[in-house]
Amino acid sequence: MESNPVLLESKSSPINLLNEMQQLRLLGHLCDVTVSVEYQGVRAEFPAHKAVLAATSKFFKEVFLNEKPVDGPHSNVFLNEVQVADFASFLEFVYTARVEVEEDRVQRMLEIAEKLKCLDLSETCFQLKKQMLESVLLELQNFSESQNSEEESAARPSAVPAAKA
Repeated sequence: MESNPVLLESKSSPINLLNEMQQLRLLGHLCDVTVSVEYQGVRAEFPAHKAVLAATSKFFKEVFLNEKPVDGPHSNVFLNEVQVADFASFLEFVYTARVEVEEDRVQRMLEIAEKLKCLDLSETCFQLKKQMLESVLLELQNFSESQNSEEESAARPSAVPAAKA
């Protein structure tokens, strides 16, 4: 008698995998690439894993797939005109699928996502910018409506009791 196949699927495995890769990166374990970034004289180096970067960024995938075998097992990648804080946030996002940044940095994060061809980060930034814009538009609409109601109440004659002659 043949048994029916069943699906074994873990909902926590992807999150656990990301968390473990992040811990390995933070401890510098099994890192096979160093990404150096520089912006206006400020420079920093970030150890990372080629597989994680290649899986999340088409830019890095192209770089690593086009490497020559003589480069050795450890690679170095240099990114010019990328701010240290922005690349640190990029790395946190690709290793954890989340990152907290100030509202005024969302546009820069979108730019780095586009530069590094990271679709997930691009979509996340785009959705957040859309929400921020909708929020501003709603505030403007509420402000406009409150201004209109104030103008209407000011234009209406008020009922003042007449004094007896």
